Amino acid sequence: MDKVELLAPAKNLETAIAAINSGADAIYIGASDFGARVNASNELESIEKLVNYAHKFYVRVHVTINTILNNNELEKAIELIKKLYIIGVDAIIVQDMGIIKAAIDGKIPPIQIHASTQCNNRTKDKVMFFDKMGIPRVILARELSLETIKEICQSANCEIETFIHGALCVSYSGQCYMSYANGGRSANRGECAQPCRKKYSLVDQSGQKYIENKYLLSLKDFNASNHLEKLIESGVKSFKIEGRLKDIDYVKNVTLYYNNLIAKYADKSSSGKVFSDFIPNLNKTFNRLYTDYFLRERSDCYNFLTPKSIGEYIGKVTKVHKKFIETDSKVKLNPQDGICYDDFGSIGGFKINRAEGGKIYPNKVVDIPIGSILYRNYDFEFFKKLSSSKIVRKIGVNIKICDKVISVKDEDFNMVYVNIENCEIAQNQDKAKDNLIKQFQKTGDSEFYVQSIVVKSNNVPFLPLSKINELRRNLLQKLMNERLNNYPKIVQKPISYAKYSDKNLDYRTNIFNDEACEFYKNSGSQIFNKALECSKNIPKSIELMRCKHCLRYAVGLCSKDNKFNKQLYLQDENGKLYPLKFDCKNCEMIVINP
Repeated sequence: MDKVELLAPAKNLETAIAAINSGADAIYIGASDFGARVNASNELESIEKLVNYAHKFYVRVHVTINTILNNNELEKAIELIKKLYIIGVDAIIVQDMGIIKAAIDGKIPPIQIHASTQCNNRTKDKVMFFDKMGIPRVILARELSLETIKEICQSANCEIETFIHGALCVSYSGQCYMSYANGGRSANRGECAQPCRKKYSLVDQSGQKYIENKYLLSLKDFNASNHLEKLIESGVKSFKIEGRLKDIDYVKNVTLYYNNLIAKYADKSSSGKVFSDFIPNLNKTFNRLYTDYFLRERSDCYNFLTPKSIGEYIGKVTKVHKKFIETDSKVKLNPQDGICYDDFGSIGGFKINRAEGGKIYPNKVVDIPIGSILYRNYDFEFFKKLSSSKIVRKIGVNIKICDKVISVKDEDFNMVYVNIENCEIAQNQDKAKDNLIKQFQKTGDSEFYVQSIVVKSNNVPFLPLSKINELRRNLLQKLMNERLNNYPKIVQKPISYAKYSDKNLDYRTNIFNDEACEFYKNSGSQIFNKALECSKNIPKSIELMRCKHCLRYAVGLCSKDNKFNKQLYLQDENGKLYPLKFDCKNCEMIVINP
């Protein structure tokens, strides 16, 4: 089986290094501009430092340039890509076809190009379009089933990347226009205001409310850990963790968890072994409860209670007293733990002052009904240990000492040697051998750890400790230089046009610059409307969202036989009504601009 990649997010250099140390095989990070997370940008100097560190472990660095660009921005993006290539970045993740046209025209260097999930990669036809062009990797939409993913992997020659963990957008990626329509902040420009995490009511044309004032578009978080083995067997190359805005503890915990899990099923694409002093736990890190979304079958992927972190299940309230509450929880709780609870349809929370057995003493007076479900959304002891944890990553080496030559070979078969010069033969050969072995085991703060040392000589030289340590440092530095010289850089092969399956294109193709327009024309398509972002006037009755999450299904009104025929609306807190349409054949809900 081919090696697979664990792809971790990073909002900055510090987080990226933590992710690498926790087992990431690749990092995706934003540059100074043109990333879909405007609050997670990094200067070239920081990215270059990341590249230099990552490549020691044969970890790849991908930079996000996954927004749509106007004409001026496209020129600036091309210049940025040239600089990224010079500092050694391995790949760029793109949404705008103007960049791909620039690659076809030879305007950018041969840096690998990955088709972002923002390209709306939810069909085999779309993936095959990029595959035929020569795009080496396509990042799939999150909504696909295991069967569809397997079919795509078996059909395409390009690498397939899928998300396996993190926050979910309720709309197909690249197809959400609600933020732009409501306030001019475009999700396709990295400025999403997250209207999906706000409160709404579900009403019909008569005003009847089916659900009132809940987070109706807010989804649980994605967790595909139970399907990882099948995804690997299906042929997925890269497994992506969402979270370029998440903090360093989140990235460390989640990355280490999936590093350990992947190791059970496949070889990983980078080098080194992770040494950690704590056990990762997905339930203890930020989550809105978990869903496997549509990997297997339709599930309850929504969380109407809150868009905030809920965490791990603790138990239920059995009795309420003035100063404490009693629970059926068997979980060990600690002072300063954060607790939230489902108050029969609303959410509440408190910190723990003291916990004894099933008794919890909150830091404030709480009016909590008996039967309320408790969750711990902050485990103080876990995060204290995580924050101070000593996670290191080291590359295994084998050392051989033969007469006056010391050689070392790493796990990627890089090999160097040093000569021992100007020395006498030791009188006590056994002691000299033991001394060499003992000192060469001490790799210190280097990126290496010793798997084996073999001394094959009856003429072991006598060396003072200072000389042995100097030889060891020189040997390991020479090996690192050799590793970097042999770094397996992948060059982007030539890209050419392919016929696009959609012949008539509208605003949902997100064409924002002249070069992207030419790209689609050269691909055999006719353009009727450019991106919505080209105008401040949003046409009425167009799609603002297309979702696999369906409110009619969620409230028990799913009716493929069309017996339920009332017009439903999404009503925001200001009373604005968004008509809903239901494509029952494809199990999709559509939010319409009123």
